[in-house]
Amino acid sequence: MQTKEYINRIRSVSSQLAEQGSDLILITPGADLRYLTGYDALPLERLTCLAITKDAQATLIVPTLEKPAALTHDLDNLGIELIDFTETQNPYALLADFVGQRNKNSIENVLVSNLMWVEKAFKLQDAFGFKVGLAGDLIANLRSIKTDYEITALHEAGQAIDNVHQQMDKWLRPGRTEREVGRDIANAIIESGHSRVDFVIVASGPNGASPHHELSDRIINPGEPVVVDIGGTMPSGYCSDSTRMYVCGKAPEQFVQAYKVLQLAQAAASEAAVVGVTCEDVDATAREILTSANLGEFFIHRTGHGIGLETHEDPYIVKGNDLKIVNGHAFSIEPGFYIPGEYGARIEDILVCQNGKSVSTNNTSRDLVEL
Repeated sequence: MQTKEYINRIRSVSSQLAEQGSDLILITPGADLRYLTGYDALPLERLTCLAITKDAQATLIVPTLEKPAALTHDLDNLGIELIDFTETQNPYALLADFVGQRNKNSIENVLVSNLMWVEKAFKLQDAFGFKVGLAGDLIANLRSIKTDYEITALHEAGQAIDNVHQQMDKWLRPGRTEREVGRDIANAIIESGHSRVDFVIVASGPNGASPHHELSDRIINPGEPVVVDIGGTMPSGYCSDSTRMYVCGKAPEQFVQAYKVLQLAQAAASEAAVVGVTCEDVDATAREILTSANLGEFFIHRTGHGIGLETHEDPYIVKGNDLKIVNGHAFSIEPGFYIPGEYGARIEDILVCQNGKSVSTNNTSRDLVEL
């Protein structure tokens, strides 16, 4: 990715700090650090921490043994000053002293990223001498609006996972276990261009009633609906996530009719996801269609989640979220129904909002695929 993209992100964070009256944000390894620097640092017991001030001064502290890895990320051109520490130095005090010396104005209002380890947050709090607060939505709001580069990366991820779904007839057949099929799918996710497999759900028959079913040794039988929900991370760092429904042979007629309603709900919610519409209204669109067919009580999760450097991030398509969709938002639309002891079903696409409306990154058939 271009260096300019990271520079703009760091500047945006500093501007947000200034607007809300905060002096400094501290960010440890995770998606936020990757978003701002491209550095996928190991979450070690040793401190790795990016400090950004409201004046856009950025400092990254790393253990000396991690310095070579950090230096591969063009830190000088990003305007990030790198400091490292040995095993006998106190990195928390070192960072606090360094940041304090660089800033003419005192550092008083200190924020930490929400997913920072509590141990590190407490030690940073002691070192800076002020009670730290949570950054909350500061970085999440920036990450939720994708740039053209990110939208392109999400389309590439969608195409890669589509390629795996298009090969399902090679692996999914009666007599095989979910685990055997899942192993083949995982291999195909890597072969399709992903750098990492994030999850593989193969939920046959009654196992389909568990939305996050884990692979088991259950044998797949003829006529059973099978939920296949798969995703991975691309070399770009951006994620894929897509669910399609399969059956080896013919599914029960009652399931087929319910599935037709699900297709309507998924299509309607996708069409409703345009600029200016709230996330909760998109959720309601899918939910109302399923409820009208007496399937509402079996739709037990939100309609969607944001996606980017993480599979689940803002914005969330759920009741109670009155955030309005804007250009750059990327999210799943994945209504489902789950009937305990019988079967389940889900259809999931990743959509990105561009030019006022949402476009799917996934383009395989949303029909019930008979193998």
